[in-house]
Amino acid sequence: MASQRLEGLDLARYLAFVGMVIVNFKIAMGVEDGTGVLMTIATLLEGRAAATFVVLAGIGLGLAAQRSAYDQTALVILKRAAFLLVIGLLNAVIFDADILHYYAFYFLFGVLFLRASNGWLIVAIVAINAAFVVMVFALDYDAGWNWDDYTYSDFWTPAGFVRNLFFNGWHPVIPWLSFLLIGQFLSKLQLGIRRTQIWLIIAGISTFALAEVSALHLARFLRWVPELSELADLSTTAPIPPMPLYIFAGAGVALAVIGICLLVSDVLDRIGILGVVTAAGRQTLTLYIAHILVGMGTLEVLGMLGEQSIGSAFFASLAFCALATVYAFLWSLIFKRGPIEALMRKVAG
Repeated sequence: MASQRLEGLDLARYLAFVGMVIVNFKIAMGVEDGTGVLMTIATLLEGRAAATFVVLAGIGLGLAAQRSAYDQTALVILKRAAFLLVIGLLNAVIFDADILHYYAFYFLFGVLFLRASNGWLIVAIVAINAAFVVMVFALDYDAGWNWDDYTYSDFWTPAGFVRNLFFNGWHPVIPWLSFLLIGQFLSKLQLGIRRTQIWLIIAGISTFALAEVSALHLARFLRWVPELSELADLSTTAPIPPMPLYIFAGAGVALAVIGICLLVSDVLDRIGILGVVTAAGRQTLTLYIAHILVGMGTLEVLGMLGEQSIGSAFFASLAFCALATVYAFLWSLIFKRGPIEALMRKVAG
C-alpha cells in the first residue's frame, strides 16, 4: 500500500504541474479575453493547481516526519527551505510569479507543526485565514501592484518583499500556509486505504461545491445590502485576494484530485500508464524551472508572449507538458532523481 500511495501522490503532482503550466502560459501569453470550455478550464485552474501542489508538499512533510526522528526531519526541511529560497529568488528575477521562494517559508513555518495534533492544525488554519481577513480590511492590498501588467514595484526592497511574502503576493504565506497544514493533516490519515480515498473525493467535491455556492449567495446578499458593499471581497473564490472561500475551494479541489489519483493509481499501473507520468511527477521541481526557462523562453523566441488566444495557450501548454513527460520518463530510466531534485538532495539532504 505504501508503494501505491506514493505513486498516487506522484500522479497528483503531475496533474497539478500540468495545471500550473496552463495557468502560467496563459498569463505569460497575455490571454485577456475568451469564452468557451478552454477559458472555463483555465479559470478553474487558477490558484487551484498551485494549491494542490502545496497540499501535496504538506503531505510530504508529514510523511517524512513519520519516517524519521523530529530533529533529523526538521533539519533537512530547513536546509531544503534555504535551497528553495535561493533558487526561487533567482527565478523571480525572470519570472515575477515565482512560487519557490514562498515554499521556503511554507516549509520554515511548517516545521513548527510537524508534531502538532490534527486539532491544533485546524485551529491554526482557522486563525491564519481570520488573520488574513483582518489584514485585507486593515491594510492596503493594492500596495506595490500595477494591475495593468501584474508587476510589483518594490518587490526587491525589504518592506516590499515582506509585504509581498506575507500579505499580497501571488502566493502569500498568510493564508497560503493553510494549504501546507491541510496536507500535514492528510498525512496522518491512512491514505493507502480505499475507504479513505473515497472519503477524500466526496469531501473534496462537497467542500468545493459548498464554497462556490456560498460565494454566489453571499455576493447576492451583499448586492441587496449596499451598506455592506465593502465586504464584497469575502464573496470571492478567486485566488486574488485569497479569501477564506477561495481557501475552501482550493482545498476541495486538492482533496478530490488527491483522492482520485490514489484511487486510480493501481488501475493505471496495470495498463502501463502510471509509470510514464509519475516519472514527471517526481521531477516537478526540475520541470517547474524548465517551463519558465525552456517553455517561456521558446515562446519569447517565437514572439508568442502577449495578445495570444486561449487556444494557443492551451496548445503551447500541452505541447510542453507532453515533451516534459517524455523527457522525465527517459531521464528516470537512467537517474533516480531529476537534475534539480538531485542537486537539492546533495546540498540539503
